[in-house]
Amino acid sequence: MTSVHHTIDYVEINVSDLAASRAFYEQAFGWLFNDYGPTYAGIRAASGDGEVGGLNAAGTPGPGGPLVMLFSDDLDATRAGIEAAGGTITTPPHEFPGGRRLEFADPSGNVLGVWASS
Repeated sequence: MTSVHHTIDYVEINVSDLAASRAFYEQAFGWLFNDYGPTYAGIRAASGDGEVGGLNAAGTPGPGGPLVMLFSDDLDATRAGIEAAGGTITTPPHEFPGGRRLEFADPSGNVLGVWASS
C-alpha cells in the first residue's frame, strides 16, 4: 500500500476496552489486526498490504469520533505549514512504531493527525 502526501491515510478509533472492541470488529466485519501491545491494535487493510487504521485504548472514546490521520513525506515541513495556516499543534512530533507523528487542531477545533514513515 502506497501512502500519498497530504491525503487521508489512516483512521484511529479510540476504545475503552481493546479486547472487547477488537472482538466486536472481528465478528461484525471480519477485520484482522496487528498487535502493538496492551493498548493498540492496527487494523489490517483488506488487501493484506499494510494497515488502514487502529484501535487505541490509550485515547478517549466518545464525542469527537475517530482520529483521522494524514500522511506526509516531510513531517517537519507539514508542521510548519499547519502552523502558518493558523492550525495549532496539540501533540508535538514523536516517534511511534511506524515512524513519527503529530496531532493538530484546525481553526474550528477539529483534531487530526499526521504521520511520516521517517
